[in-house]
Amino acid sequence: MARDVQSDQVAPSTTEGVDGPPVPSARERLLRAADELFYAEGVQSVGIDRVIERAGVAKASLYNLFGNKEGLVRAYLEVRHNGTTDQLVAAVDRHRDPRRRILAVFDAQAQMFAQPGFRGCAFVAAFAEAPLGGLVAQAAGEYRSWMRALFIDLAQHAGATDPTELGRQLQIIYDGGTTAAWMDQDPSIASSSRAAVEALLGAAL
Repeated sequence: MARDVQSDQVAPSTTEGVDGPPVPSARERLLRAADELFYAEGVQSVGIDRVIERAGVAKASLYNLFGNKEGLVRAYLEVRHNGTTDQLVAAVDRHRDPRRRILAVFDAQAQMFAQPGFRGCAFVAAFAEAPLGGLVAQAAGEYRSWMRALFIDLAQHAGATDPTELGRQLQIIYDGGTTAAWMDQDPSIASSSRAAVEALLGAAL
């Protein structure tokens, strides 16, 4: 199965507090603040100063660690990439039946829709606000390529005649469900997406 992820958490680099638990590093605090603010309000709507204030670090720390805002957004999307893909792989790996493994992706997606604060796909939102060819667009492209490879791999193992085409169709349903659940504020869209996948698999396999 396609897999190039590491972890859904920021890489630990904490230091032990004098009288308490480990203190998060400046990098961890910046990434957590960026994740909270960028996902909730949008990459362009949130300025560097708000991220720094939320993280409680010096401005120099941000530039030393990420170079600029684009570098921070790229790192934020990498954390999102790792978290989402780890969740999907874990859901798929709980099953052996090829069809059930495909459906597991959409079951995991339903859980994402139901999470408080769900605001759609972080990569779509960031890509829409970023210039083409930059680090943000690159991160979004890597995520979409990973998702496509996952679906094609699952389709191939399920015995699809044309796994590439079936993989693309599955990705379209996945993308459409995410957008509909976010814009309509309706997590029950997940059941319609899953039903569409079941019908597609019935015709394609």
